[in-house]
Amino acid sequence: MPVKSHSKDLSQFFTEATRLRKNSPLKSLLKYMAADPTLVSLGAGLPHPDTFPIASFGANVAEAGTSAVANDAELIDASITTAKSGIEGLDKFLQYGNGRGVPSYAQFAREHTEHVHSPAYEDWDVIVSAGNTDAFVKSLMLFCQHGDTLIVDEWTYPAIMETVAPMGVQLAPVGMDSQGIIPEALDRLCSSWSGPTRAPRVAYLIPTAQNPTGATMSIERKREVYAVAQKHNIVIIEDDPYYYLQFSSYKPLEEVHSPEERYSELPGLASLIPSFLSIDVDGRVIRLDSFSKVLAPGLRCGWITAPRYITDKIQFHNETSIQQPSGVSQGIVSKLMNEKWGHAGWERHLVQIQRDYAVRRDHFVDLCNRHLKGMVEFTVPDAGMFLWFHVLLSEEAKRKKGVMQEIFDAMIANHVLLVPGHMFSPLGASAEVLDKPYMRAAFSYASTDNFETAICRLAEALKPFTN
Repeated sequence: MPVKSHSKDLSQFFTEATRLRKNSPLKSLLKYMAADPTLVSLGAGLPHPDTFPIASFGANVAEAGTSAVANDAELIDASITTAKSGIEGLDKFLQYGNGRGVPSYAQFAREHTEHVHSPAYEDWDVIVSAGNTDAFVKSLMLFCQHGDTLIVDEWTYPAIMETVAPMGVQLAPVGMDSQGIIPEALDRLCSSWSGPTRAPRVAYLIPTAQNPTGATMSIERKREVYAVAQKHNIVIIEDDPYYYLQFSSYKPLEEVHSPEERYSELPGLASLIPSFLSIDVDGRVIRLDSFSKVLAPGLRCGWITAPRYITDKIQFHNETSIQQPSGVSQGIVSKLMNEKWGHAGWERHLVQIQRDYAVRRDHFVDLCNRHLKGMVEFTVPDAGMFLWFHVLLSEEAKRKKGVMQEIFDAMIANHVLLVPGHMFSPLGASAEVLDKPYMRAAFSYASTDNFETAICRLAEALKPFTN
């Protein structure tokens, strides 16, 4: 096996606040308690576990690869009690932590990352997060402060805009196509930078099932984007909450012998498109992973993968903010992944999730093709939860100022809701984007029984504005 190199040191790009972040003096003492079981600690201001009124916590969870709501569901007990176990006990999950997360939870994330992404440099590590929004904020604050600029897609996740605005960080949108950010456009932006702020050094990207457009980057596109990042010494924040929601390409019903034929080639883990992390030889990718889309968002659990000197800084930030994700959430996830499902069961679960969303995608697209023909255009996504509609406005509608607000009002009057495209624009609610004819439809949440009703209502709302 070839020897892996050390990551490149990008700490010269750290903000002043990041450079000043240090390990909490009190937290630094925990290592002595962990290393020496005979040590009697009179130093730690920790509440005694005997005072915790919680005797157990956990969840009844579906067998891997099955549904918890099926009539014949077989549930398994993923509870943490005072009984001996292969992972930490009740006292550890309910106690203060050190900012890196409970060891068994972090170790599962580390093993999974090695198996799926196999980072190409040797000094990588993982650190826990309270989901990807928390992870993004801490990753951004490593390198960006007031007056800096963040590179984003021309349509992007609204929470990012809401996060950076109070920080005084500007956004530099880059053109997209059906695979996401265009490498040549990114190169032009970086090569000809003449903005009032210093040149950007961080790019925020959602490479799989991009929110809102649903675009997924091929490995070839990722290599091209990565090469531009190397050329201009850009750090990539790889926000990938939909990574495991990849599925096979859409096949129209008339082209298959049976509906099940559509789901015969789900990727599982083995055939997922390689991540930016997997091709990162420099340590310039900060990867954000989350259990929100594949277990439950209320758990608020995820992890960050990056060079150790970066995860150390995030640890110091955790120690003065969240400390660590909820110990109850970490306990349930750790018990499930380490003792109940294991890595093989986790993959069976992911295949089931891929199938569930593929079924939803196919049914939704079938209905859109039937009822919205001539009204909208869209690229069928190969992953995720979204369709990005380009509304085919009539010539008269194109000339009408405020037409997209009229369409939105018509949708609400027809009892159907989609998200207007301008809400995803880094340019904000400017005249330049308010009437851009785009909308995002999510096929993830509504009951599939309501899909046709919703799409027919949308067609009625669009009819006066399209040809």
